[in-house]
Amino acid sequence: MQVPIGEGADKTPAQQEEAQEEARREFIAELWRRFEALQEWAVSHWPDQQHPLSSADFVETRKEILSLRSPAGSLNQPSQKDETEPEQGGAQYVDVTPAPWP
Repeated sequence: MQVPIGEGADKTPAQQEEAQEEARREFIAELWRRFEALQEWAVSHWPDQQHPLSSADFVETRKEILSLRSPAGSLNQPSQKDETEPEQGGAQYVDVTPAPWP
């Protein structure tokens, strides 16, 4: 008989999920802090003074980092629920248009 030891030994699945979510939030917060520091450094050290960088040059990166907050992941990545191509037996048509109200 194996006795579970370690960090997740006596946690219920809900507690483990909550701990994973907390670790995810901490990771995203640290990533954001480091990105802000990198952005500040890049703007101040950019060698081409004729065409300086600004915070607007980092908009897409901000969007990607913020998309990590949603469990689905990046906004630019396809959904993971039906990745198979029609040739591999996946859906040939996926209706993404919502039905009108009756």
